[in-house]
Amino acid sequence: MKLFYALFGRAVERQIAEYQNDLITKHCDEVNHIYHTMRGWRHDYHNHIQTLLALNGDAEKSKEYLLKLNDDLTQVDTVIKTGNVMVDAILNSKLSLIKADNISVDAKAVVPDGMGVSEIELCVIIGNLLDNAMEACEGVEEPWIRIFLGVLKEQLYISVSNSVKGVRRKHGKKYLSTKGLEGHGFGLMRIDHIVKKYDGYLNRQSEEGVFVTEIMLPL
Repeated sequence: MKLFYALFGRAVERQIAEYQNDLITKHCDEVNHIYHTMRGWRHDYHNHIQTLLALNGDAEKSKEYLLKLNDDLTQVDTVIKTGNVMVDAILNSKLSLIKADNISVDAKAVVPDGMGVSEIELCVIIGNLLDNAMEACEGVEEPWIRIFLGVLKEQLYISVSNSVKGVRRKHGKKYLSTKGLEGHGFGLMRIDHIVKKYDGYLNRQSEEGVFVTEIMLPL
């Protein structure tokens, strides 16, 4: 029996270590993508300055160029400002990866003051929800993700829906991870644990081509 518990403990430790390494790798990918995007903006900014200098003296063409540039910047500016710095960081880093994967995204988020849930645990929920949504979109012909974060019925309401191939499989009452048959998945387990800790509400639904997660946490 002691040998069983020892082997079981080692297996759990190995799974946790693999999960933590996966999180670190994803974080590095997110940071690298942001840096790559910033370098691209810097390069474009330099080219725009050179173009405007070349148009010096032609006020009409300069104005026309600036108006077109403003339209482009309006389309590029997809930064979400929720009112919470930590949530802004995790949400925008995930959005940059979603867009890099050519996934259509619609995001609306506002974080109220005086939340009952900690900022770190809220970021864990958001990060895992969006990681799962991106994984579910793999192989979908026209992938999409919709995100909503706000106050509903005096509670913090989080909704993430995404496209998926077919219908998500379940093991008992729990949905399986998109990574395979290894079980519920550490990301899903973390979400479940936090929602339960705060006596919140969690609902997952899967229909043909669509997967939805709804969470309500007391303020």
